[in-house]
Amino acid sequence: MSALLKVENVTMRFGGLVAINDVSLSIDKGAVLAVIGPNGAGKSTLFNVVTGVYLPTSGRVTFDGAEITGRPSYDVVDRGIARTFQSSRLFSDLSVLDNVIIGMHTRTKTGVLRALFRPRSSRREMAACVERAERLLKLGSGDLFEQRYRPAGTLAQADRRRLEIARALASQPKLLLLDEPSVGMDDVETDALVADIERLRADNPELSVVLIEHDMRVVEAFPHHVTCIDYGSKIAEGDFAAVRRSARPGGLSREGGRPCLS
Repeated sequence: MSALLKVENVTMRFGGLVAINDVSLSIDKGAVLAVIGPNGAGKSTLFNVVTGVYLPTSGRVTFDGAEITGRPSYDVVDRGIARTFQSSRLFSDLSVLDNVIIGMHTRTKTGVLRALFRPRSSRREMAACVERAERLLKLGSGDLFEQRYRPAGTLAQADRRRLEIARALASQPKLLLLDEPSVGMDDVETDALVADIERLRADNPELSVVLIEHDMRVVEAFPHHVTCIDYGSKIAEGDFAAVRRSARPGGLSREGGRPCLS
């Protein structure tokens, strides 16, 4: 099976700083890949390269058989890659439901004029968007559906993270990138997040997921493949058990370096 996403020998320099150094990884359709490593290791920079925020200094990114290196972010989304961010990017004053519907903009046909004059076709399309948004909100383990008319800015932290995932899924991606989805969650909320992701994958078995995560309980729950990055370089990969064994003293961390798993 050819990989859905391939990152090949990518290096990202910012002046004299090497944020990513010759990193390669891949993920197949329907698989889960966890990218782990200390803060500042280059994990989010890697996501930014994949999603067109940064043009890499060298290397290439291929998605679904086509090279997307340096393609603008809107084109990357249109091709089927969606992501969340470490910090909240919600429209706080808009409702929960509206935030999800906004995530569908690459899959709708209604433009400015049709939105203003609201022909029958646009009304049908909006009704379909509302129906799909409500279904996505119901998939989560929280009570987002019951809160769908509340301003997004009034949600608890765990529900904000769930809403960001629902909005990313609204674009009907083939690949979902989750940047530290459990940040700010307690153990109970993290366990619910794991259940959410499992439920989403059961609903769409062909969906591929790459997640950056520091909570090893989340990583262990999806042990398909783990890649560990430190100081911008890939220093280990394999299943979770193998990477955890190599993370012991004298394993992943080089002399003077930092532990990959903490």
